[in-house]
Amino acid sequence: MLKTLLQHAKKHPGLIPQFFFTALGLTGATLYLIRLAKGPHVTLWDKKNNPEPWNKLDPTYQYKFVAVNTDYKGLKKEGPDF
Repeated sequence: MLKTLLQHAKKHPGLIPQFFFTALGLTGATLYLIRLAKGPHVTLWDKKNNPEPWNKLDPTYQYKFVAVNTDYKGLKKEGPDF
C-alpha cells in the first residue's frame, strides 16, 4: 500500500500535502483517544479490578446530561397541508 501511495505521489506531487495531513490527523486522533482512555474517571477499560465503575464515583460528581429542547410552539410549519 505504501508503494502505491509513493507511486501516486510521484505522478501527482500535489497529493503529498494531502497524504501528510491525513497521516497527521490520524496520528493525532489516535493519540487523543489513547489519552482519553487513560483519564482519571475512565475506568471502564479495567473490567477485572473495577467491574462497576459508576459505584466508585463521589456523590458530588457532576454528571454530564444532554438537554434536548422540545419546545416546538415557536416553529413555523414547513410542510404542506394534506
